Amino acid sequence: MQIQMVTFSVAKGGHAPGEWQDGASGGVVGDGTGMARFIVVDGATGAYDPLRWVDQLVTSFAPPDGPRLRPAAMRAWFAAMQDQWAASVPAFDSIIEERKFREVGSFATLLAFELTELGGPEPCWRAVALGDTVLFHVRAGRLIATFPPLGPGDFGTSPDGVHTLRTSLDRMTERLLTGTGVLAAGDFLFAATDAMAHWILRAIGRDEKKVWATLGNLVHPDVFARFVEDQRREQDGAARMKNDDVTLMRLRMLADQPSFLLACR
Repeated sequence: MQIQMVTFSVAKGGHAPGEWQDGASGGVVGDGTGMARFIVVDGATGAYDPLRWVDQLVTSFAPPDGPRLRPAAMRAWFAAMQDQWAASVPAFDSIIEERKFREVGSFATLLAFELTELGGPEPCWRAVALGDTVLFHVRAGRLIATFPPLGPGDFGTSPDGVHTLRTSLDRMTERLLTGTGVLAAGDFLFAATDAMAHWILRAIGRDEKKVWATLGNLVHPDVFARFVEDQRREQDGAARMKNDDVTLMRLRMLADQPSFLLACR
C-alpha cells in the first residue's frame, strides 16, 4: 500500500505565515519495516516561546530516535523533551520573561501516529494523543473512527497536552490516550488541530459527504487558505471556524503508486 500525503496550514488571521504555532511532519520510515510515522502538534498561544517547543517536539519525534507509541516509551520521551528544554536556557530580556520560562513554560497538544504493515495483508494505524488535535479515519465518504473520540462540545480552553514543566509528567502519562484502526486501499486519514477538527465535527453533522469531498479534493495551499478565510468570516452573526492557527494533514491510502505527483510552491 502506498501513501499520498499533503499538509495544509494557515496562521491566525492577522498574523504572518511565520507566526504559525502548529507543527506537522511525517513520512515513510526508510528502514524496510513498511512503517510510516507522523506527528501534528498545536502550540499554546500565551505560553513561553511555543514556536521553539513545537519545533523541538516535531524534530525529536522523527526516526530513528523518535519514541515508540507505547505509554512507557512516551513517558520517557516526555521526560527527555523536558530535560532538553530546561537545558537550553535562553538569554532573558527581563525578570518577567525568565519567570515565565521557569514557572509557566510552554505547552502543545499532541497527535502522533504510525502506519504499519503497509506491505502486508492488514495495514493499520496506531496513535497516541494528548489534547484536541484529532485523527479522522474516513472510508467511502463516511467517518469510521475519530481519535481521540471527541464530539463538537468537547473543545475548550484547557486541553491536555505536552508541557515543559517536570511537575506535569505524571499527569501527561496518565492522560495519554491510545487508539488503533485497520486500513484499506482508498481510505483517508485527516489529522487536524483544534480549530479545524472542531469545524469538521460540526460540519459533518450537517452534510458529511460534502465535508469529506471538499477536504479530499483540496489540491493547493492557496485554495485551503481561502477556504479557511471564508469559514472564519462571520455568517448570521457567528463564524463557523475559530480564528486560530489551522493545520490539516491528509493521507490517502493507495493500492498502487500514483501515476503523478502534484507539488505546490
